[in-house]
Amino acid sequence: MINDLRIVFMGTPDFAVESLKLLVTNGYNIVGVITVPDKPAGRGQKIMQSAVKKYAVENSLTILQPTNLKSEEFTAELNAVNANLQIVVAFRMLPESVWNMPTLGTFNLHASLLPQYRGAAPINWAIINGEKETGVSTFFLQHKIDTGHIIAQEKVTIGGNETAGELHDKLMGIGSQLVLKTVQNIENENVNPQPQNESQELKEAFKIFKPFCKIDWSEPINKIHNHVRGLSPYPTAWTEFKNKTTGESVSCKVFRTEKILEQHDLTVGEIITSKTELKIAVTGGYLNIIELQLAGKKRMEMAALLNGFDFNNYTLT
Repeated sequence: MINDLRIVFMGTPDFAVESLKLLVTNGYNIVGVITVPDKPAGRGQKIMQSAVKKYAVENSLTILQPTNLKSEEFTAELNAVNANLQIVVAFRMLPESVWNMPTLGTFNLHASLLPQYRGAAPINWAIINGEKETGVSTFFLQHKIDTGHIIAQEKVTIGGNETAGELHDKLMGIGSQLVLKTVQNIENENVNPQPQNESQELKEAFKIFKPFCKIDWSEPINKIHNHVRGLSPYPTAWTEFKNKTTGESVSCKVFRTEKILEQHDLTVGEIITSKTELKIAVTGGYLNIIELQLAGKKRMEMAALLNGFDFNNYTLT
């Protein structure tokens, strides 16, 4: 058994905080927390701290916020804390001089069942592609991103209407438990890392940009539904409605849809509206829009929005 674990934790968003919190509450010695520099955000450009930094400050942990991970100054600071294990959760790509520093290595938590969905957006892509199962993996870092030997994995099912946000929160909790388990096994010298299985067909988790998020109403009903929930609440699927009279377009974000599987002879993209519902005719049935946000307005349930907005004079673009 390793008697003196000295851990450096690297992370930025809420997803990483859960893992750090669990390590702290279980008494592990966190000798340093590395996160992104503070930066201006929002309309007022107020200087904001990362979620990980806020937690580290509240718990009096040593914080490093390097702008350049390859700089001699940062390398010296990292050496000074004398860590023998580093943990990475939702941070940035590390140079070898950093991940190869501790004697026990550097491991990462990734929100997929590696080697599937390597990349920046594994949670989104698992849902967009209609997967029924995903999970979390811990693995030791190597040169190529997300390719290191697997330490441990945990599987979860994906519900048919589950959004990326809901799956994110589920994996955040399960992932933090896997990080703790991985640290305990390293501490007890009970790890047997295995190479990733490269023989299977691999699906990537590329970073998602706004043009991809636009809904293509000509796609089959399942694909559109998965597209919407896989991008909800961020970066969010979107569409445009065009006013038949003025020709002006109104952009809106779509957060949640409901599938209605039935045959119809309507034109794809045709809008069917009532006092409480807005349905779009698509291949394979109708998509009932449950939640959306008009440009410049707040996110609303469709039933509430229809009290003040008439879609009868609009078409989809």
